[in-house]
Amino acid sequence: MLTKRIIPCLDIKDGRTVKGVNFENIRDAGDPVELGGLYAAAGADELVFLDITATVEKRKTLSDLVKRISHKINIPFTVGGGISSVEDVHVLLENGADKISVNTSAYKNRGLITQLAKEFGSQCVVLAIDTKMEEDGNWYVYLNGGRVKTTTLCKDWARQGVEMGAGEILLTSMNNDGTKKGFAIDITRQLAIALPVPVIASGGGGSMDHFAQVFSEGKADAALAASIFHFKEIGIPELKQYLFTKDIPIRL
Repeated sequence: MLTKRIIPCLDIKDGRTVKGVNFENIRDAGDPVELGGLYAAAGADELVFLDITATVEKRKTLSDLVKRISHKINIPFTVGGGISSVEDVHVLLENGADKISVNTSAYKNRGLITQLAKEFGSQCVVLAIDTKMEEDGNWYVYLNGGRVKTTTLCKDWARQGVEMGAGEILLTSMNNDGTKKGFAIDITRQLAIALPVPVIASGGGGSMDHFAQVFSEGKADAALAASIFHFKEIGIPELKQYLFTKDIPIRL
């Protein structure tokens, strides 16, 4: 059985790690190079780096910062933000990324995922989806760091992304993001059951039990969190030990 993965996330703004609630009220959370090294040493299974303002500011991801973090870690490293071409990915892989994450650019340019999968392999391409449940009970796709709503249903876009070549889905619930009230179990489970690729749940992790729940009930392959790790509310070794006692397959 494949082990479940615990993934800390470095949301980067102006070269610093930051964290908000529901994609707003951003506050500083520390030096990304230092945090990356600490997480690798603590037993994180992977690390995700998201340059959260690259798309809005219409610029490329901070490749120099990616390089400095990659020298500090020995675990798989996914980088996202501002990626819109094969060339962008070449630069990031040369600077130490193992996988890349595309979001708004993939939605706007429907050929991008296929291009990247053809060039680098599906295992390198993560489709990040920011989604929000509206009053009609449906989960919709949002773009530009949660600033722009679309009429596309999350499950439809996830399915299309996988058909185009995405090897993994990074699913962030905007309703749950930063609230520490638990992951969005229902939409995570829908995607995990429907899709043939791994689903990473993101948004809302606040307790060890929330992680156990998203793995057992939400059927997620991995769970991503930020502030609870950055502000040392939960330690990764302790979290993994707890999940192990709950019979969740985890790498200790």
